[in-house]
Amino acid sequence: MDDLTHIGPDGRARMVDVGAKADTERTAVATGIVQMAPATLQRALGRDTKKGDPIAIAELAGIMGAKRTSDLIPLCHPLPLTSVTVSIERDGEADNALRVTATAKTTGKTGVEMEALTAVSVACLTLYDMLKAVDKAMVISSVELIEKTGGKSGDYRKAPR
Repeated sequence: MDDLTHIGPDGRARMVDVGAKADTERTAVATGIVQMAPATLQRALGRDTKKGDPIAIAELAGIMGAKRTSDLIPLCHPLPLTSVTVSIERDGEADNALRVTATAKTTGKTGVEMEALTAVSVACLTLYDMLKAVDKAMVISSVELIEKTGGKSGDYRKAPR
């Protein structure tokens, strides 16, 4: 259990003390997929539903989600994000799907992986909310960290499949 930094010697959850760590530039990129019926995809790409533009609203919701990560994930440190971008595009690999990509950046003592993952998750959930009137069978999947830079542990890039 030594590698589980959020578990103290007594076995209880704790917020890691990052006070002595150096500030470094940190970036994280995450992605996720929302698969849907072909007609639903066309509605989303048409950007015009009764609730508004589902893609624009989901991108904004993802940014807002990244900013609230420490309110949602109990042991996350609140971070001064310097940049968050969320983009939603037709997925080139999955049939009838949108791919959400989020990039979070900060200069600080701890990484922004959770902020990027939260941005993707909130954007995917918002797409579902915006489109559920026409397709309740949508599937949110493959929410994953693609890469991260900075910090003591070094850089990470997910190996291609």
